[in-house]
Amino acid sequence: MLEKLQALDEKYRELESLLADPDTMQDVARWQHYNKEHAQLEPVVAAFRRYQQVTQQLTENREMLDEPLDAEMKELIEQEIAELSDEEEDLKKQLPILLLPKDPNDEKNVIMEIRGGVGGEEAALFAGDLFRMYARYAEKRGWRIELFDSNATDMGGFKEVVFLVNGSGAYSRLKYESGTHRVQRVPATESGGRIHTSAATVAVLPEAEDVEVEIDPKDLRIDTYCASGAGGQYVNRTETAIRITHIPTGIVVQCQDEKSQLKNKEKAMKVLRARLQDLAQQQQADAVAADRKSQVGSGDRSERIRTYNFPQGRVTDHRIGLTLHKIDAILDGDLDELLNALITADQAERLKQIQ
Repeated sequence: MLEKLQALDEKYRELESLLADPDTMQDVARWQHYNKEHAQLEPVVAAFRRYQQVTQQLTENREMLDEPLDAEMKELIEQEIAELSDEEEDLKKQLPILLLPKDPNDEKNVIMEIRGGVGGEEAALFAGDLFRMYARYAEKRGWRIELFDSNATDMGGFKEVVFLVNGSGAYSRLKYESGTHRVQRVPATESGGRIHTSAATVAVLPEAEDVEVEIDPKDLRIDTYCASGAGGQYVNRTETAIRITHIPTGIVVQCQDEKSQLKNKEKAMKVLRARLQDLAQQQQADAVAADRKSQVGSGDRSERIRTYNFPQGRVTDHRIGLTLHKIDAILDGDLDELLNALITADQAERLKQIQ
């Protein structure tokens, strides 16, 4: 591990020289490439250099204890050794995690799709609860939500809702939300007071750039139709809604949120690119990892990942066996404790695989 870290440190120094080179500065694209690589290395190099400093200080302090010292000085050095030893242990745990391969999608925006599953109207209401949960979480992190498409029910739920989460690192945190979310509660539609179980599925897709996914226009069938929902006569009479079918894969996307047909098409194409990229990545992952479904961040949308139990006020994530008795706070967007635990579990799993 130390050899890898030393090599990264040398690479970091090389990049610093390249970034300061006048020839590099004149080539904007090359300078941006080196700057991005430099920024990616900075956290691990900073931790490695601090580790070197700590181990050097520990060696020097321990050598000082062999010299004749008064009691007060000896106590101070021993106290500093204890503090440095704790920091050294923390850095030893941190450095392997920093060396883990970075997910190239982590810094991207996210397209999320929530669909009501088993449970009829109650499932649609739960899908609405999940949408509000993610919207509140995005708000707390300073991210922006952009609605792409929705199919609302009379009671305020969603049969399906598709939206973009625009914010730095959105995918790195929300990618663990893919899967089936289950709710246990007395439905608003049930007068007998019986607890029902309903479900909604969540798909989390990194936003794909045009250059990442090539789409042949010949492979597309584009239909227009009148948007439904709020909007009065304008919405009902004007064919602004867009439905795009990708013929080779059969993937269908649609958008009716905007009053402009062009804007709806742009949004629908964003969703299509994200789905095609996700399909390609899942096929690749399935080919190289037979145990993919057992991993925390697998993104398998058929997997039941979490249960929200209202009578007991608890939320349980089944992948890591974590139960939190704070359902109201979680549904209000307080997701960091859950997501941090999932990130830690994923890192531990990946560390085991490379050791």
